[in-house]
Amino acid sequence: MKLYIVVLGCPKNEADFALFKHHIQQLGHEIVDDLDEADGVVIDTCGFILDAKQESIDTVLEFVEHKRKQQKEGRDFKIFVTGCLVQRYPKELPVEIPEVDGWFGVLPPKVLANNLEKTKKYVTDPIAVYDFEGRVDDDLPYAYVKIADGCDRACTFCTIPKFKGGFVSRKLEDIVKEVKHLVAHGKKEIILVAQDTTGYGVDLYGKSMLPELLKQLNDIPGDFWIRVMYMHPDHVTDEILEGFSYQKVVKYFDIPVQHGSEKILKLMNRTKTPEELEELFEKIRTMYPEAVLRTAVIIGFPGETSQDFEELLEFVRRVEFDKLGAFVYSDEEDAPSYKLPHKVRPLTAQKRLDQLMEAQAEISFIRNQRYVGKVIDVLIEEEASGVLIGRGYMDAPEIDGNVFFKGSNLKGFVKVKITEADTYDLEGELV
Repeated sequence: MKLYIVVLGCPKNEADFALFKHHIQQLGHEIVDDLDEADGVVIDTCGFILDAKQESIDTVLEFVEHKRKQQKEGRDFKIFVTGCLVQRYPKELPVEIPEVDGWFGVLPPKVLANNLEKTKKYVTDPIAVYDFEGRVDDDLPYAYVKIADGCDRACTFCTIPKFKGGFVSRKLEDIVKEVKHLVAHGKKEIILVAQDTTGYGVDLYGKSMLPELLKQLNDIPGDFWIRVMYMHPDHVTDEILEGFSYQKVVKYFDIPVQHGSEKILKLMNRTKTPEELEELFEKIRTMYPEAVLRTAVIIGFPGETSQDFEELLEFVRRVEFDKLGAFVYSDEEDAPSYKLPHKVRPLTAQKRLDQLMEAQAEISFIRNQRYVGKVIDVLIEEEASGVLIGRGYMDAPEIDGNVFFKGSNLKGFVKVKITEADTYDLEGELV
């Protein structure tokens, strides 16, 4: 079967489907980039918040329409839907969209591949981790590697434990094996992802093994970066911070705080106070003067008053995050926060979001100016009309900025002297 692949949602899904592509090819299927050539589609869905759920459903319905057109032309076309949305709504979806040929929950890539044509529905308790046997990646210089999945935290706004299950780590030696494979095949940046990377290994080894994992990955021969994403601030320890001292580990700290008001943090069931969070970020910048801080916050959480928002705004101004993503609260029906009173009007939340991002834009612009005149390592991603586009250590792919400079026919790492900086991007010259 010739299969077209659509991966929605977070980078953990991208990591899963790199392995899925390997297993599906081992079974004799072909992956195609042209939908007109495909005999079917596999859609990996997201079920986290309303917007993500809507995107997943809209995508499935688009392929239902494609299937109808194919049938009118006398061609069969299969639709297989998998992932978090199916795990969250296993009863409702098959009834609402009967045109789908197979529904699959959160499963290991190999299990999904082996059962794709065998059953109409395969939803068990979530099985979110797996062993590495091979993967198929695109030509990008970076790759996501999932080190764990699920979550044992109890943030009141989050539904992930309900459909991803409890926190489960992959074996350390298996992750090392996968990264060795990626480096041997030319990847220049390895991005470690989990629902919360600070918890890696606790379930298997009785303690956080993120520092040990970073050590072993750093020891792999080759010229590449290691980037860590999604660290829960309540569980960042000194040992974890010391793990960033290894040469190949970029000093990029992705630590979503979610808010800056002590009242709202308590309602979210987060344990650190704003003052303790500030101390954490001060400690990071003391240990690593070149550190880049990225965070994420939720605007409009139930009970958020104008005073709470002002406290968040002042918190952000004091810390001066290099990067910040902000999102309007999504009122999920099976999240504990759904039952909280004093919901914030969407229009009010959006106005606050705009105000916060305006303040952050000023901060990001100022923080970016420190690179002007410096020579940095840049990982090239693409070339367009004689302009090379890459990233420095301070920018993660898909969510942060880029470095633009003139050049052609170059790959991997190059030295670039930064000549200009705006809010998100940098411009420079090849050294």
